[in-house]
Amino acid sequence: MKVLLLKDVYKLGRAGDVKKVADGYGRNFLLPQGMALLATPGNIKQADHIRVDATKKRAVLNNEMGSVAEVINGLAIGFGSKAGETGKLYGSITAQDVATALKAKTGIEIKRQQIDLQPIRTLGEHKAHIRLTMDLIPEIKVIVFREGEPNPVEEEAKAAEKAAAKAAEAATPVAES
Repeated sequence: MKVLLLKDVYKLGRAGDVKKVADGYGRNFLLPQGMALLATPGNIKQADHIRVDATKKRAVLNNEMGSVAEVINGLAIGFGSKAGETGKLYGSITAQDVATALKAKTGIEIKRQQIDLQPIRTLGEHKAHIRLTMDLIPEIKVIVFREGEPNPVEEEAKAAEKAAAKAAEAATPVAES
C-alpha cells in the first residue's frame, strides 16, 4: 500500500513523503491516526504543499525544543540497584524509570515512548537517546551502580562544585592588611 505522510513518522519518513508500507500498518495505524492518506493521484499533487507546511512547523518546534535539548544533552542519571556477583541486575532499568528520573532531576516531562533504550540489565554506564523531534535527539548517560555503593553521578557533581569553588577562591584578589 502506498501512502502520503501528513506528519513526520519515526523510522518511516517526513511529512509529504510517499512511502510504501505494509497493508495492515497503513490501514490499522497510519490512516486512523491521521498520519497519512492513501497515495492517490489527487493526494500526490498536494505533497509539495504538505511538505512546505511541515517544514515550517518543524522549524518552529525545533526552536521551542532547542532549550530542552541543551538541558538534557550530556546529562547523567544514576540508579542504585541490586545485582549479582557477575554484575547482572535483579530486575531492570526501563525507559519509564529513566523518564521518572529525568522529571525529578530537571523538571522536564518526557514520555517513555520518546526514550530509545532497551531495558538495562547490567551494571555500568549506558547511553540513551531522547527523541524530542525528528531532528533533535539529545543523548544522556544512565549509570547503574550497586545498591549501597556511593552514587557516581552525585560524587562527580560534588567534585565539580569543589573545583569551581577553588577556582573562584583563587580568582578573587586577596586584600592586604
